[in-house]
Amino acid sequence: MNAQQVEQFFATLKAANPAPATELSFASPFECLAAVLLSAQATDVGVNKATRRLFATAPTPERMLALGEAGIAEHIRTLGLFRNKARHLLQTCRILVEQHGGRVPREREALEALPGVGRKTANVVLNVVWGEPTMAVDTHIFRVANRTGLALGKTPLAVEQGLLARVPPSYLRDAHHWLILHGRYVCKARSPDCAGCAVRSNCDQRL
Repeated sequence: MNAQQVEQFFATLKAANPAPATELSFASPFECLAAVLLSAQATDVGVNKATRRLFATAPTPERMLALGEAGIAEHIRTLGLFRNKARHLLQTCRILVEQHGGRVPREREALEALPGVGRKTANVVLNVVWGEPTMAVDTHIFRVANRTGLALGKTPLAVEQGLLARVPPSYLRDAHHWLILHGRYVCKARSPDCAGCAVRSNCDQRL
């Protein structure tokens, strides 16, 4: 995919969805962090169902600590790896309270130091909460970037770096959302809807 195709690719996605957003439900930076932490190997729909009651009960790190690991686990038991996630979320809340005054840090290093928070989760929080032009490469973005020729790479980090280098600055803040949604609903893993794809003409896999 050349530079002109990349421009057309994102212009088309923007025209169809000018203000893309995450499908995770949250009402604060802390809830965003918690939701993304819980979303590993889970669907956004499943996470939203689990966090609806959890966030109503414990919307802050302090309240989450009071709920305890068993209490958190009970709220999220419908999610895969819920025991590990409950432990990581509790540990994260303790660090937020003890080291960050109960607030979600804005620095990547501080975010990645939280239990259960890796580079992808940190990128989501930086982008969604703080509006930074980051690229959280999940399975959808990894697939779309490689399949379309947008950014080839054998690892998520390689794809992330490729996308940051190739996506025009004017699209970079929202590109992560467009690519996730495109991979989730159009450029699916097993049955991509190439016939109904709006960016098909700019894709290296076009028929």
